[in-house]
Formats: sequence, structure tokens, C-alpha cells
Amino acid sequence: MLRQAVAAIPRSLRAAPKASASQLLARPQAYAVATPAFRSFQPAASRWYSEAKEEKAEEKKADAASEEKGASNEVSELKKSLEAKDAEAREWKDKCMRTVADFRNLQDRTQREVKSARDFAIQKFAKDLVDSVDNLDRALANVPADKINATEKNDDVKELVNLYEGLKMTESILIQTLAKHGLERLEPVGEKFNPNEHEATFMTPQPDKENNTVFFVQQKGFKLNGRVLRAAKVGVVKNA
Repeated sequence: MLRQAVAAIPRSLRAAPKASASQLLARPQAYAVATPAFRSFQPAASRWYSEAKEEKAEEKKADAASEEKGASNEVSELKKSLEAKDAEAREWKDKCMRTVADFRNLQDRTQREVKSARDFAIQKFAKDLVDSVDNLDRALANVPADKINATEKNDDVKELVNLYEGLKMTESILIQTLAKHGLERLEPVGEKFNPNEHEATFMTPQPDKENNTVFFVQQKGFKLNGRVLRAAKVGVVKNA
């Protein structure tokens, strides 16, 4: 029995290598059969992956293009809105500047009108008053100069001289008072003829005087705050 057992062991050992060898021989055949099937499937998978990758890239490009287009549209809309606001701001600025200029012109015109009204408020009164000044001046001019300058004076002459001096003093005070209110008397004897201030009533040659010179005053003129209230009536030299 022992021998049979020992003999059986080598058989089993010998049988095992055979089986393993046969299995080893069989396995390469299985791998050999399976390998071509795997190789034939690999190109199709790679093509599908590349196509999916290309589709994703195209989708990304399309998304980027749409985003860029949307951004450009937003930028263009913002530019249009900014241009419209800028135009509106310029329009309002122009309106404000015109309003300010009109207001300043109104202020200047109002100031001139107020000043003119203040300066020439007595214009009508002054016109009526200059006639009285003329009458006073005529009264003084009608007093004979020889009686005033006489060395020997009787009572009548003394009274005439006193009256003359009183009228002269009254005229002087009146002219000073009128000058305080802007009324100035024009006595242009010896001056050049000025058509803005003088009115020539006659012209005559005077060899000893310059041409176009006032040599005689028929009626004195008056100015009120620089404006001619009445032109002086004068005689002018005109040498041929």
C-alpha cells in the first residue's frame, strides 16, 4: 500500500505539470484570440473621443463668439447712450450760458436805465430853468459898462451898480447850484466849432481869427450830465 501511495504521488505530480502546461498552452490561445478583438475596437473609441472633443471646441468657440457679440452690442449701446447724454449736456450748457448772458445784459441795461433816469430826472425842469438864466444874463448884459466902470458915480449910478452886483452874485450862485446837479453852461467863444454842441446862426470872415472858430455867442448853451440840453447859438469864422 505504501508503494501504491508513493507511486500515486508521482503520478499526481506528473499529471499536475501536464495540466498546467496544457493550461499554459491554452491561455496563450485565449489571449491570442482576445487581443485582435480589443485592437479592432480601439480606433472607433478614439474617433468618437476626437469628434466629441471637436464638438466641445466648436461649442466653446460659438459661446465665445456670442459672448463677444453681446459685449460689442452692449458697448455700442453704451457709446450711443453716452453720446446722447453728451449732446444733451452740451445743449443744457449752451442754454445756461445764454441765460447767464441774457441776465447780465439785463443787469447792465437796467443799471444804465437807472443811471440815466437818475441823471436826467431834472431834464424837463432844467429846460424850463435855463430860460430864467437867460433872462438874468440878458439883464446883466443890458447894464452899460461905462456906468459900472465910471470913476465918479452919483446916487443913481451907485444904485445901478449895486443892482448889477446883486444880479451878478445871484447868477453866480445859481450857476454853481445848477453845476452841483449836473447842469453846465456852454460859452464857446474862441473854441473850434463843434456841430454836436454848437448851432451856427451865421458865418463871416475874420482875418485876425482862425477859420471855423466861434467868435460870437448869440445864446449860451447848456449840458446836463454830459448830454447837450440846448446847443449854443454862435457865429463862426469863415475866411474865403
